[in-house]
Amino acid sequence: MFEQDAVVDKYRELASGLPPFPGRDRFRAHWRELAGLGVLNDTGDGWVTEAVARFEGLGLGGLDPGLCYGAASQLFGIQMPLRTLLSADRLALLDGTADGELLLCHASTEEGGGSDPLSCTTTATRLDDGSYRLSGRKAFITAAPVADRGLVFARTGEGRSPFALSAFLVDLDAPGVSRGAPEDKSALPGVPMGSLTFDGVTVPEDRLVLREGAGLTVMAATTACERALLLSYALGPMRRLLEDTVAWSADRRQFDRPMGASHQVAGRVADMAVRVHRCRELVYGMARRFDEGTAVRHLAHDAAMVKISVTEDHLRIAETAGMLAGVRAFIRDRAGFADLASALAGSVYAGPNDLLRVSVARGLGLPVGNH
Repeated sequence: MFEQDAVVDKYRELASGLPPFPGRDRFRAHWRELAGLGVLNDTGDGWVTEAVARFEGLGLGGLDPGLCYGAASQLFGIQMPLRTLLSADRLALLDGTADGELLLCHASTEEGGGSDPLSCTTTATRLDDGSYRLSGRKAFITAAPVADRGLVFARTGEGRSPFALSAFLVDLDAPGVSRGAPEDKSALPGVPMGSLTFDGVTVPEDRLVLREGAGLTVMAATTACERALLLSYALGPMRRLLEDTVAWSADRRQFDRPMGASHQVAGRVADMAVRVHRCRELVYGMARRFDEGTAVRHLAHDAAMVKISVTEDHLRIAETAGMLAGVRAFIRDRAGFADLASALAGSVYAGPNDLLRVSVARGLGLPVGNH
């Protein structure tokens, strides 16, 4: 086991040796540097909690949130669940992830949306030799412009049957795969996002995850892990905003007194501290439950609530910091910069919060559907 705060401090210091913002042309080099610090390791006692502490430290040290988001998304949303879903003889498909040589992406979303997986139009047709022919297009996929292998969800059955989808690990340099240009996005620009088109791509049978028709099972595992732990990347930026806001409020003088002497300002800063504390407790609490061996299927309900709570606290923290910092909140590379766009994006990725609320209500026993 390990001392959580010592890991946070260690990675905060290590962040100072990494480029603060990964350039598009050198993203893979920055990714390998990050992996070289052990950030993507997914083995050992207590590794989940330690991984959360690594990401918190890196963010606290000022490493680009987009790069941290991309790494956390791969580690928690793909590597971690696949370790439990792949058979022992197929775990080699994850070789190279820990050292940054293999970069993965989660390819489920399509142009029409991603919250309704059974609206998927990408198809995988089984051939006589047991392989599949994959055709379709995925959109808004984090890391798609640079990834080596994608966890791709495709239709292998008809209609809205819960067994209509299957999941495949597809090499993205295979004949018939093409990538769209990186999207020019305002939120988390440090990690590229783009589309993937599959034009009759041959996928070997051994790249099928679990079995044909198990796509929703795979997706449930990946999304639950991601919702529970992905926000570890945001803990550091939240704490930085709090630290910067405390320093600014103490030093900034208005009307012949420190700005922080105002009860209204002090109350807002205290609210920020409460939100930071709550977010850390929630994310680390989920990590400890994974480390204790709790099965992901038993954590899906709580993971949805953690994701809603932390993303909305993150946005409130950024909003409060922005109001107190004034124009400085909108200038990059200035203390007090509040990245409102990236904070707001949290309410959308890994499932929109409004739909997650429906899922939470259903878990409480209410007879509510997704429509």
